[in-house]
Amino acid sequence: MHPNKKRTALGVARLFFLFIFTSLSLQAQIQNYSIMPNSQKIGKFMSINILDSKELKFEQLNDIKITEISALAFNDGMLYALSDKEYLYHFDLDIKNNTIKSLELKKAYTLKNKKNKKLKKEKRDAEGLVFVDNSLLISFETQPRVELFSLEGVKIKDIEIHKDLENIKSYENENKALEAVAYSKKYGVITAPEIPLKEKEREYHTLYAKDKTWKFSACGNITALEFINKDELLVLERIYDKKTFEGVVYLSKVNLNECKDAICSSKLLATLDSKKGYKIDNFEGLTKVTQNKYLMISDDNESKFQKTLLVLLEILD
Repeated sequence: MHPNKKRTALGVARLFFLFIFTSLSLQAQIQNYSIMPNSQKIGKFMSINILDSKELKFEQLNDIKITEISALAFNDGMLYALSDKEYLYHFDLDIKNNTIKSLELKKAYTLKNKKNKKLKKEKRDAEGLVFVDNSLLISFETQPRVELFSLEGVKIKDIEIHKDLENIKSYENENKALEAVAYSKKYGVITAPEIPLKEKEREYHTLYAKDKTWKFSACGNITALEFINKDELLVLERIYDKKTFEGVVYLSKVNLNECKDAICSSKLLATLDSKKGYKIDNFEGLTKVTQNKYLMISDDNESKFQKTLLVLLEILD
């Protein structure tokens, strides 16, 4: 064989094996994982349909670990994921035929302040995330606040929150502060503590805008909020035991425009209980991807006994 042809053949072979290696690596990072009970083959129950679910096994990028994902935001094919370890991730997401076809980690950042320096330790506990006008709103625990960040994780400005939320002493503890945040043009920024503030009724959760509040019946601890439409919010609640790894996930919708005696109408859409066979984990993040379809993600608490699960679901109601 002519030397040039031999080099060409070797080059093609290398490219082929590189393609195969890359494909296998990507497949290893996202694997099929059913959260449904073994006896239940169909994902449709109550008012939702579980379309697909994956286990994520990304290790690191730029020396940044991919772990403890507590929130999601989506825009134009890009999935933003927030770790409560102060990390922000960008994933290319491809959903086809109601299936998560691919999820490719593109970028990883450490959250930084306006001076482009890492956040101080007591300011790193990021929990809630929402995409707004090519930026990201992030809510925090420990020092409860909501701030606007660039897509690269650099702080832009503070966001004013309801006066009742400003003092950490008002919360049950510093790990039960602003777990979730949502945004709409009609209502502005809405946030909520994981459990009701001290002195508040335990049977109701309270949602907070800058100058207004709404109550609705509680099922568990709030971990995520996402607008369904201009008036309805999808609320993710969960109860999770880190010792037994048992838990319950609740999905409800709350209508902010239908409230009586300060209590808004709400409907429980789904209950996923590990004691009934659902293979769930510590679900904390939620984002809308298309009309009536959402992604939900679990926080693995950086534990070898837990998983990062990504679930694609559809609201039927």
